[in-house]
Amino acid sequence: MRLAGKSAVITGAGSGMGKAMAERFAQEGARVLCADISGAQDEVAAAIGNGAVGLHVDVAEEADVQAMIATARDAFGRVDILVNNAGFGGGIMPLHEQSSDNWDRVHAVNLKGVFLGMKYGVIAMLESGGGAIVNIGSATGMVGWKGHGVYAAAKGGVSQMTKCAALDYAAHHIRVNAVLPGSIWTGLVPMAKDHPEPPPGIFRVPGIPMDRWGLASEIANAALFLASDEASYITGTLLPVDGGYCIGFSGMAAEQG
Repeated sequence: MRLAGKSAVITGAGSGMGKAMAERFAQEGARVLCADISGAQDEVAAAIGNGAVGLHVDVAEEADVQAMIATARDAFGRVDILVNNAGFGGGIMPLHEQSSDNWDRVHAVNLKGVFLGMKYGVIAMLESGGGAIVNIGSATGMVGWKGHGVYAAAKGGVSQMTKCAALDYAAHHIRVNAVLPGSIWTGLVPMAKDHPEPPPGIFRVPGIPMDRWGLASEIANAALFLASDEASYITGTLLPVDGGYCIGFSGMAAEQG
């Protein structure tokens, strides 16, 4: 019960990594506000129990995010933990094939959404004496992936904003860290629709030193650690959860000269 007595707001909690985090946090005693745009947030909140609340939220809309934090404060009395997880991929294609509209939406959700979450989450945490923020970035923001230029630009921004916010609020007892997922087996992977878990040895990911997909539960465990008091002396950290991809990528680059 590492989060007993604490309240948490998790965006993108209707499916995938967000749902896994909502479930894991509730198991550890947190009261969770499950925010999502899909409509699945109410079902997730009902399933995890412990006073969880579901709320329809578009993280790219400032009024929605402000209302999200206000709802959490009304329901739980305070906001101890904020996980900015909601994201939008925008497709895999080279930059010259990307549209300006796609750029705008990818950055509105992945970067502006994190900014707005931190803006209003921090205000609530300053009033209550502190808290923990976990932003969900991406390994693409650290090493880059072919065809992910627009997405990687947004996620790289999340990493930099995380480090700056950690410095801004360290003296105010607000810790800000980020988890950087690699290739995670969620509903966003087409093959995952027929296979809830990656079949061993069948669907492999080239370039992953651990030679397997990551699981949403493994992202949830990393976020749980950073949100808990076990990480009380950790802020400004970017934690890759990627099966060794980032360090393996760096090693390959070094070998190739």
